[in-house]
Amino acid sequence: MRLFSLIAAAALCASVAAPVQAAGDARYSVVEENSIPKSLTGKPGDPQRGFRVVIGRTKGNCLACHQMPIPSQLFHGEVGPTLVGVADRYNEGELRLRVVDPKVLNPESIMPSFYKVSGFNRPMKKFAGKSVLTAQEIEDVIAYLKTLKEPN
Repeated sequence: MRLFSLIAAAALCASVAAPVQAAGDARYSVVEENSIPKSLTGKPGDPQRGFRVVIGRTKGNCLACHQMPIPSQLFHGEVGPTLVGVADRYNEGELRLRVVDPKVLNPESIMPSFYKVSGFNRPMKKFAGKSVLTAQEIEDVIAYLKTLKEPN
């Protein structure tokens, strides 16, 4: 049993460190099991576009689960951790992994993988092989999340 556990752990580590490609879009690599330090697009995101994705009920829909410092938006969720001050808790690469595929960090997480395209159970045909967000939308969301500092 112990040998099986070691083999399984080695396989998991190998799969986490390998480059991944989502739907023919950008490749990325998970570094030190907790970060995707490089931009998916090679260019910076736009925090204003990221804000629109975050509050968009048909795209990011972050407010469904997270409290955010956006008083103009109603009905913030309480299932996920607050995003108030998230930029002080995580660096850019750590934020990117949490948005791209949070299940790398916590396989039991109920947060969706916004850039993962495979490994799902019975996805609807119209969603099969497609990510929720594009690489640029991911970068825009990260740019917005980086603005969310703890209040002074």
